Amino acid sequence: MAHFRKDFLWGGAVAANQVEGGYNEGGKGLSVTDITTAGSLESPRYLTYTLDGKDGKVAGMFASSLPKGAKGKIFDNEYYPNHVAIDFYHHYKEDIKMFADMGFKVFRTSIAWTRIFPTGEEDKPNQEGLDFYRRVFEELKKNGIEPLVTISHYEDPLALGEKYNDWQDRKMIDLYVKYATTLFKEYKDLVKYWLTFNEINSSLMFLKMVGDGKASDEDYQKAYQKLHHQFVASAKAVVAGHKINPDFMIGNMIAGSVYYPGTPDPKDALAARYEEELSQLYCADAQAKGEYPSFAKRLWDEHNVHLKIEDGDLEVMKEGKVDMYTFSYYMSNMVTTHDVGEKAKGNFAAGAKNPYLEYSEWGWSTDPDGLQLYLEKMYDRYGIPMMVVENGLGAVDKLEDGTVHDDYRIDYLRKHIKAMDKAVEHGVDLLAYTTWGCIDCVSNGTGQMSKRYGFIYVDRDDKGEGTLKRLPKDSYYWYQKVIASNGDEL
Repeated sequence: MAHFRKDFLWGGAVAANQVEGGYNEGGKGLSVTDITTAGSLESPRYLTYTLDGKDGKVAGMFASSLPKGAKGKIFDNEYYPNHVAIDFYHHYKEDIKMFADMGFKVFRTSIAWTRIFPTGEEDKPNQEGLDFYRRVFEELKKNGIEPLVTISHYEDPLALGEKYNDWQDRKMIDLYVKYATTLFKEYKDLVKYWLTFNEINSSLMFLKMVGDGKASDEDYQKAYQKLHHQFVASAKAVVAGHKINPDFMIGNMIAGSVYYPGTPDPKDALAARYEEELSQLYCADAQAKGEYPSFAKRLWDEHNVHLKIEDGDLEVMKEGKVDMYTFSYYMSNMVTTHDVGEKAKGNFAAGAKNPYLEYSEWGWSTDPDGLQLYLEKMYDRYGIPMMVVENGLGAVDKLEDGTVHDDYRIDYLRKHIKAMDKAVEHGVDLLAYTTWGCIDCVSNGTGQMSKRYGFIYVDRDDKGEGTLKRLPKDSYYWYQKVIASNGDEL
């Protein structure tokens, strides 16, 4: 007998930029994602731009990668997978019906900032954008599904990224709060659950793990300053949201991972601890405790970071603590000070390969025990309700007889649901589970469609070809039974 609460919120998760498409419809402005090309496991995604009359492109996914003074530009000879994605913009009713037939209680999605404020600096919101999301949320409610809405999910307006250098300017705080407050007022009777930023710790993880030690002190200065502005923006949004509707549940969102010492060497235990502090606890403490942790000064000193903190910032961070701790979980990492053989690969995966775990084609370990450990550690640390808002297996699916026989995905999810159940049995207050990419979507890291996560197959390939037809996979019917039995039937 599973231990999940009777009103447990089973569902799935996507992000606007990875499913919606319609990048130039409904009054939408350009997001940073709209100038981001496709990539693969071997080749990065690029931002395309023009500077001093010359076109160029640079590897990256955030506006901070653009050269100073560059303006994002869409090239005729490049493929931008997010422009159409899976066209949820025109298929949302069909997709929501399929989610409802699966039994979803909750659907996590995000709002494209540029659908509401095309450049981020307009005085009045774009009514077409507001109306689109209202229709989506009303359709969800009609089907008995709670919306769980991420306000900022790797979806900054390109104009703001260019002008304010990816959150380096404090003006971003008020622009974000204006945007968030607009959403809170517009949907106060439709949406109860909100997340301020997606995987807010990703910039630090990216520097440490993907930067391979090559990140400069200036890179860290920018990353920490960006985060400070986002912490203040998030806190101000939480305060504003609670005034608009005291029943709102507003959360943070952390890219969750566990860090194991690679050997019994005490130096490895310390190295793993320090990795956890940098990659997880620094951001989590700032949002869930409302204050910088005791080790923050050590982290800043390591890279000569001098944070610009203005009067009132620390007070508002304390006042705007989040109501719930939400996170993504895909894998664990192993940290060692010793020479290693084979290394892990893939975005946010680094360090030595763990000999006790299996790894996916994209270099991610499968570690359900790590999910249980993470839930128990973080609940013990923060003591607020939790949600697992991303978890899933990216794989190359083979379409056979009009469906996909994805036993490998079922096996992965089954193990992680069992791990969650164990954590709940041990006292964790878990509210929801939304699997990532519940319908196939464009991969954020690589821009591929072939890295599929969904219960629903979408006929579209890495070159943007296909009918966009939706087909349920074997996992669709399996998850239907899981939800109907509240986790008993796995």
